Amino acid sequence: MSAAPQETDLLQEQLVGGSSFWSDAWKRLKKSRQAIVGGAILIIVVVASLVGPFLTPYSQEVQDLERQLEPPSWDHPFGTDLAGRDMLTRVLMGGRLSLAVGMVATLVSLLIGVTWGSVAGFKGGNVDNAMMRVVDMLYSLPFMFFVILLVAFLGRNLLLLFLALGAVQWLTMSRIVRGQMIQLRAQEFVQAAVALGVSNRRIIFRHLIPNMLGPIIVYATLTVPAVMLEEAFLSFLGLGVQPPNSSWGLLAADGAKTITALRTAWWLILFPGLALGLTLFALNFLGDGLRDALDPKLKNQD
Repeated sequence: MSAAPQETDLLQEQLVGGSSFWSDAWKRLKKSRQAIVGGAILIIVVVASLVGPFLTPYSQEVQDLERQLEPPSWDHPFGTDLAGRDMLTRVLMGGRLSLAVGMVATLVSLLIGVTWGSVAGFKGGNVDNAMMRVVDMLYSLPFMFFVILLVAFLGRNLLLLFLALGAVQWLTMSRIVRGQMIQLRAQEFVQAAVALGVSNRRIIFRHLIPNMLGPIIVYATLTVPAVMLEEAFLSFLGLGVQPPNSSWGLLAADGAKTITALRTAWWLILFPGLALGLTLFALNFLGDGLRDALDPKLKNQD
């Protein structure tokens, strides 16, 4: 009779000592130095971009022609541009827009890709074949050429830039989600939901997509730097962010033009390039760490 309480206490200890998938993933993520460093750098960049412009004594719109092209100094740590504007303030303001482009375009790509891949993988058959052939055809088009066409035809609007960049990044996500969906739709809980008469829409968005959050999160962290790099390339060509707005790509383009014309003012391209490169490295480090942390195969290797 006395064994029953002991067995109950042991069972309670096992239940308390157990851990969920997300807690295990967090433990593995904390062991990744690259992911922690990348996350810390990303937080610093985001906070600096949001708060930094309020702490600098200069405005990115105010021009001071008497102080144009000054090298880095105590008054202007990043120097000034051709119009005498403080480069530190412009780099911080440019970070806001570059990060916003990466986040919004990634959300657009996730919305399209997850929905498209989920429907294709869940329906299967002819529906799956038709939807994935569309993806294959779009894959055959050069991404940047497609974006340039969208920007050229729809105009150089900032919102349209977000949508155009997101519209070409969803293809890989749709394939990832489709593969996951094909595996999950054969699970018993899905068959039980179908037997109970649950609608396909509810099964997909309420039961299946939450079970694919790991790959979706990982791909999102890797999509943000890709989109930011594409925006920088478009801005460098003059097809991205337009003045008076500023992004890291636009600042680097202005710096390159100034250096080409004057053979000086190296700081105009150095600091925006460093900010962009540091952010891209941080996002890639964080994405690699999340990929390893959210991989269930690594659970038994800890």
